[in-house]
Amino acid sequence: MTNFKVDPAFEAGSVAVFDWPLCHVRLQDDSRFPWLILIPRREGLHELEDLSPEERAALGEEVVRAGQLVRDIGVVAGRTVQKLNVAALGNVTAQLHVHVVGRRHDDELWPDPVWGRGVATPYGAPVLQRLLSGLRINGGG
Repeated sequence: MTNFKVDPAFEAGSVAVFDWPLCHVRLQDDSRFPWLILIPRREGLHELEDLSPEERAALGEEVVRAGQLVRDIGVVAGRTVQKLNVAALGNVTAQLHVHVVGRRHDDELWPDPVWGRGVATPYGAPVLQRLLSGLRINGGG
């Protein structure tokens, strides 16, 4: 894992939160949706098939864990998550990563997908710091 690096594309729109046993976890800086990104900390991964069976099982468990944290973000934001969207697209950034996004029937893009739609609305420093603190307390390593 010493050669693991996050693709620079993630740096622009998300913030590092912590590392779990398999994944580096980032908060998408878009207040429209509670959203975490899980990036397996292995060099050169592009597809789920690039993970060992044990790593795929670990990723599944970390996705479930991230889903609870996304629900927690929704509670803090005053917008309870009604549906979790989970996807490993990689069409723009090839490095293997999984999005865990909280959705509501009244969000601005419902029922359409969130990827590449609309303009992200950053949280702003005070809210972002509060979310990061809460995430690190409730879900950190």
